[in-house]
Amino acid sequence: MTDSPSSLTEQDVHPAIAKAGLAEEYPFASRFLQTEFGNVHYIDEGQGPVLLFVHGNPTWSFAWRNLIKQLSPEYRCIAIDHLGCGLSDKPQLRAYQLRQHVDRLQQLVESLQLRNITLVAHDWGGAIGCGVAGRTPDQFSRLVLMNTAAFRSKRIPLRIAVCRTPLLGSFGVRGMNLFAGAAVRMAVNEAHPLPERIKKGYLLPYDSWTNRIAVDKFVKDIPLRPTHPSYRALVEIEENLERLKGKPMLLPWGMKDWCFTPHFLREFQKRFPTAQSVEFKTAGHYLFEERPDDLTAAIRQFLDQNS
Repeated sequence: MTDSPSSLTEQDVHPAIAKAGLAEEYPFASRFLQTEFGNVHYIDEGQGPVLLFVHGNPTWSFAWRNLIKQLSPEYRCIAIDHLGCGLSDKPQLRAYQLRQHVDRLQQLVESLQLRNITLVAHDWGGAIGCGVAGRTPDQFSRLVLMNTAAFRSKRIPLRIAVCRTPLLGSFGVRGMNLFAGAAVRMAVNEAHPLPERIKKGYLLPYDSWTNRIAVDKFVKDIPLRPTHPSYRALVEIEENLERLKGKPMLLPWGMKDWCFTPHFLREFQKRFPTAQSVEFKTAGHYLFEERPDDLTAAIRQFLDQNS
């Protein structure tokens, strides 16, 4: 656990954050977990029951900053940067399949000896986080899943499918930054356009061909067919959702999300009929940018009701 954000100085935050002038926006001390393929960055703020924040693609722990600022006085807030993302190492290796991301998140949970965890997950974080929770359900007490999936689906937006095109897709995603660059514009509805400093924060880790490797690999790792290398891992995650059915679940959802549309919300509701849902009618994919205060309030109420 770290000092509270208000007690940190610019010297305490990661040098890249300080250099970019984002220490006030992201006022957290950096911690690192050594893994097989490189160091994984995470933040660990506050004390109390554990909230484990798991991001998707092409975001990083920066996405959770507003929630962590508000919740860390009452909760221990831990947010990972997946390998290749955020302030984690970005090895140019075969290290970016779904099962490997799940393994690394589980390693973090085990290294910190976390128990009674509330998972808070978005986008790819839903599959990765539920992957760990499904393996070790006794360590997780509650789940907050927003604009995400943890089951098979063949629904993929055309603008993402194009980025999977061999060679041309990588050129666009890694060479021209079309995926991360487009996300700061297209993943918000109410909050469009995002302030320049917020765009800067999201794009900070993805400033070169080398540093965009995970963004590209995540796009290509969407398992649509049984022949895909990550298909079996996703099937296991989906099957293990059954082990999470007795746990309180909150489903906050940006209903104008063109990626994880309301169809995915309905699928979660079918699988978890006792889950609480909060629908944000005009919010998009980045719900934490569109409605950070309302989202935090919904999460806090859910936690209070299921303490």
